[in-house]
Amino acid sequence: MAPYRILVVDDEANIRKIVASYLRGDGFEVVEAADGDVALKECARREFDLVILDVMMPGLDGIEVLRELRRRSDVYVILLTARAEETDRVIGLSVGADDYVTKPFGAKELVARVKAVLRRSRPAVSAAGDRFDLGPLVVDVGRHEATVDGEPVRLTALEFELLTAMAASPGRVFTRGQLLERVWGWDHYGDERVVDVHIRKLRKALGDPAADPRFVATVRGVGYKVLDPR
Repeated sequence: MAPYRILVVDDEANIRKIVASYLRGDGFEVVEAADGDVALKECARREFDLVILDVMMPGLDGIEVLRELRRRSDVYVILLTARAEETDRVIGLSVGADDYVTKPFGAKELVARVKAVLRRSRPAVSAAGDRFDLGPLVVDVGRHEATVDGEPVRLTALEFELLTAMAASPGRVFTRGQLLERVWGWDHYGDERVVDVHIRKLRKALGDPAADPRFVATVRGVGYKVLDPR
């Protein structure tokens, strides 16, 4: 099996080199990019399994790079953000980042986060042949497809995993921590607001208003559940 290919994008050469060194030491294939323009060119030239992307870069910043990447693909993206830049983290997650790591960070922690995100590419939540019929909502794991009223719904890989995790047990309430464990991986170090951001994105894709949900309901003070149509 070919090693996972990762693109590391950061204008600070020392950070880029340290991260790349640790990833290569764990058997990953690594390509480096010093700015957003180079990163997009690299992504156009070849496929990557994951992109580690610094937000604060001169010229084309990480959020703009992420927006462009999301027009092209569902490649996994981990953002590197400054500890104080809460707005950047929220914007990045809303645009489609899968995770974020705040600077300063430990290289070993980042490698652990990379492994947790990449684990999503393996069927961890349910078997490939599973299909969940939830009234107008159908989730077909084998086809990696969700439909509402017979119409396909465009979901990112992470949104599909999140929906599948809950759809496998309709009516069951999942805490944010449980969803972090099932979807993001047991060694996810991020805060639970990551779940809230992606639930909002999932609802938007499903056309499911939080105030009057058809599919995904909030259980205040606890978490979320997929409604059982029975």
